[in-house]
Amino acid sequence: MLVPFIIGDKKIYLLRKKYLPRVFSYVHDKYICNVNQLKQLTMLNLSNSGFLTQEQLRAQAPSIFADKGIESLSRHYTHIPTSRVMEDMAKLGWGVIDGKQIKSKKSDGFQKHLVVFRNENIVITSEDGDTVYPQILLTNSHDGRSSFVFRAGLFRLVCENGLVVATQEFENVNIRHTGYSFDELRIKIKEMVMQLPLTVESIKKMKAVELGEVKTKEFVTEALKIRFTKEQFEGYVFDINEILEPTRKEDEGKDLWSVFNVVQEKLLSGDFQYQAMNGRDRKARKVKNFRMDIDINQKLFALADTMAS
Repeated sequence: MLVPFIIGDKKIYLLRKKYLPRVFSYVHDKYICNVNQLKQLTMLNLSNSGFLTQEQLRAQAPSIFADKGIESLSRHYTHIPTSRVMEDMAKLGWGVIDGKQIKSKKSDGFQKHLVVFRNENIVITSEDGDTVYPQILLTNSHDGRSSFVFRAGLFRLVCENGLVVATQEFENVNIRHTGYSFDELRIKIKEMVMQLPLTVESIKKMKAVELGEVKTKEFVTEALKIRFTKEQFEGYVFDINEILEPTRKEDEGKDLWSVFNVVQEKLLSGDFQYQAMNGRDRKARKVKNFRMDIDINQKLFALADTMAS
């Protein structure tokens, strides 16, 4: 069962659900918003997945650093580079741990991209050793087709696997380029962080739900419908037992949280086989497109959250 949030060297125990936002608002104001105080806190050792340098990030997703919008945009377009938002997020204690961009011939250098942020002073720990780091995912483009969109994410240390949160309490946060300001960003990020205790509650509920054989297969079936098109799902033959086979001891439980993590990892990594419509055995492909990754992640989390309710 999940126990505390750890902020630096402080443990904050989560109380009843209605008090959680109030408790975390206090924590956020005291330990996160004050950048000078961050330097005084005990930092977590995340050397295995440390923050990226600008050079590393530029090599992965150069469109992040576009210093102007694509030429086809009207004169009314307001260009706010993603790199500026990254600088502002750093002031709030959030560093970049990953970045990607989609492939695009028409808007190469200005296309949609993803930046993943983590705050070293926020971690969700548990008695069973399942440590989770909250993350913030930012998508944007410089071709006029996207505003700044922020999503909440989770990173499981045990499998180095990223999840995207999707519950009734969590909604994507949009910030338009026009009128963008640091103060608006600070308010939006604070609101997202204040909701994190509710994510802890969701995970606790999932861990408390023991799935029987019928419900487990129902979850896998619905998950496959998310990963594959209707035609593929109806035409392929899947081995549900293979998909439910854990890749590590930590995920051997029959609770919803364990089953969710096993299925999520299998569907995204492509670590399973199926029989195609022509009768041949095929290995599922790894999901590499970050837009598809986010979409599947959000829907899987929503499915698990619904089954836990």
